[in-house]
Amino acid sequence: MVGAFVAALRPRQWTKNLLVFAGLIFSQGLNDPAHVARSVFAFAIFCLLSGGVYLVNDVVDAERDRAHPQKRLRPVASGRLPVSVALLAGSVLLIGASVAALLVSVPFGAVAVAYAVLLTAYSAGLKHVVIVDGLIIATGFVLRALGGVVVLGLELSNWLLLCTILLALFLTFGKRRHELLALEAGAADHRPILSEYSPQLLDQMIAVVTASTLMAYALYTISPETQAKLGTTRLPLTIPFVLYGIFRYLYLLYRRDLGGDPSEHLLTDRALMLDVALWGGAVVLILYVTH
Repeated sequence: MVGAFVAALRPRQWTKNLLVFAGLIFSQGLNDPAHVARSVFAFAIFCLLSGGVYLVNDVVDAERDRAHPQKRLRPVASGRLPVSVALLAGSVLLIGASVAALLVSVPFGAVAVAYAVLLTAYSAGLKHVVIVDGLIIATGFVLRALGGVVVLGLELSNWLLLCTILLALFLTFGKRRHELLALEAGAADHRPILSEYSPQLLDQMIAVVTASTLMAYALYTISPETQAKLGTTRLPLTIPFVLYGIFRYLYLLYRRDLGGDPSEHLLTDRALMLDVALWGGAVVLILYVTH
């Protein structure tokens, strides 16, 4: 049962919580051990929160997951983890992590509580509301980024907010498209909201957020405000890595029929892994070495 419990927390999905470190990196706080420690703590809190959300979601979706070719193997759906244990553990993680966040600071605790409440509401029913389902997932990413900022006592950049929500929508709609085509006639049985979408509609949405994401990041790097705040004009040099990363994901989605799990691709697709590493290395080099 211990192995099933750990698997139900979906540790491979915790890569999404790395967004917490955006505030630390772009505030040029990597040289401050106290800031690094607080960011690591915030990352751990969001890993516990997301693990709790996954447990609650798996309990709610157990019946539908059994109709999915891969998700039927999840611990709750397969019966390896009892529903009562999953629900109790999920509740303890959500409440415990929220309390721990509040003990650090009220603003950070408020973000943690908002994340727990919003994503629990998503699992309970909001995921069945067309378009709103995608916006809630995107808001979850924004709350991760916001948590990484407020835990350091900083103000959230409008650019970080814009880039985060657009990138999250890009990945969310890509995932919806993959599920819709992969499950075909059984798509609505597994996830009812898929009946409200069509490949053509999702293609249009993906096209809009793809262009918007690239434009927002490009404008962020060349913004006089950004250059003055960071003390460098070299950040536009990272744009090619963002271009390649988005185009690589589109290639996996449209040519390789992948895209159902962005976090998995980040850990398994070598080209995407290398691109993210190069982007991160370039950002650190520009902000910390050549600064």
